[in-house]
Amino acid sequence: MPARPRPARRIGARLRSVVQADAAGIRQGLVALMLSSVGDLAAGLTLGAITHTLDTLPGLLVLVPAAIGMRGNVFGALGSRLGTAIHTGTFRLTRRAETVVGQNVLASVVLSLATSLALAVLAKAVAVGFGLTRTISVADFVVISVVGGALSSVVVLFLTLGVAAGAARRGWDMDNVAAPLVTAAGDMVTLPSLFAATFLVRIRLVTPIVATACAVLTVAVLVVALRAGLDLLTRIVRESLPVLLVAGLIDVVAGLTIEKRLQSFIAFPALLVLIPPFLEDTGALGGILSSRLATKLHLGLIESAGVPPPLARDDFVLTFLYALPVFTLVAVSADVAAAVAHLASPGVVRMVAASLVGGLIATTFVVVIAYYGGIAAFRLGLDPDNHGIPLVTSSMDLVGAFALVLALVLVGVV
Repeated sequence: MPARPRPARRIGARLRSVVQADAAGIRQGLVALMLSSVGDLAAGLTLGAITHTLDTLPGLLVLVPAAIGMRGNVFGALGSRLGTAIHTGTFRLTRRAETVVGQNVLASVVLSLATSLALAVLAKAVAVGFGLTRTISVADFVVISVVGGALSSVVVLFLTLGVAAGAARRGWDMDNVAAPLVTAAGDMVTLPSLFAATFLVRIRLVTPIVATACAVLTVAVLVVALRAGLDLLTRIVRESLPVLLVAGLIDVVAGLTIEKRLQSFIAFPALLVLIPPFLEDTGALGGILSSRLATKLHLGLIESAGVPPPLARDDFVLTFLYALPVFTLVAVSADVAAAVAHLASPGVVRMVAASLVGGLIATTFVVVIAYYGGIAAFRLGLDPDNHGIPLVTSSMDLVGAFALVLALVLVGVV
């Protein structure tokens, strides 16, 4: 009887087969993740540089992960839907509202406004409910969330359409590149937009007027969209809004987790630099996995089984392969960027250790949530492109925040 190969050899053979099966797609995904990680340092440096604003506007940090994450949720889901449209041959870049692309764009704009308003209310409610009694007002939250969200959504929308057009023209796999690039763009643009919106809340007579106008406009846009008679637009909004609200609530709790450790992060602003790219990469890994699984479900390549089939398990292996270099790069680049900006750091060794430990914990949850969330949506007759990315990225914001804080405690940083 021939000897069975050793476990290490079996694992090595499995890794080689996964890489060889989709070498080009893996390179595309890894490059997109690396670019998004480096790009997210801009958001991290912004967060590390506005510690005074975070201190003078108590509760704002509760909103930040949710507002950043929501851009990734809304436009990452848009990228996933456009990726499916490319695979199925229905993608056409056009200005006409009744087309597949037109209705997807309108739905994303409506969802971005509606969720921004909801996040403002949720942030205030969760902050007060969990004992943060000294926070900015609901009107302040509304102005920062809606105005900042609207400014960033314009940029991220055009980027998503540009990536989709490039993917269709050049033969890129949208499932591999959309989630990292779109979520990174959301991080980079949203935080400066929120910071710019904070200047409005310092004009006391203006804040209530702007907050009221934002609320009225958002409700009006939502009502018009639902009554427009465009079937795809209505379906996307109706299916996406509930899951996005749940995702927003999860993100707000993630922000609360960090807000309660604010003084520890202020002591080492390099940790604030680490937060956006770390959370973005946990979400981007989940976004890639979710998009790949959604496409395979749509094309009938995998079944919605309780036990993951081999093709799904190959995607799990790929996710962990991505995680190791990505979380190492995140920590090293965050430490270097903090040093250049003269921000205090606990040291590159502890930064890397915390990022890797926290990242691998979070990636384990990514695999479980992406797979079972996707097949649950598919079995319920829902589009996993609408539910997978919001569910995964928001869950990973919360799990990632907990995992990062836990890792920082384990390595003795906080």
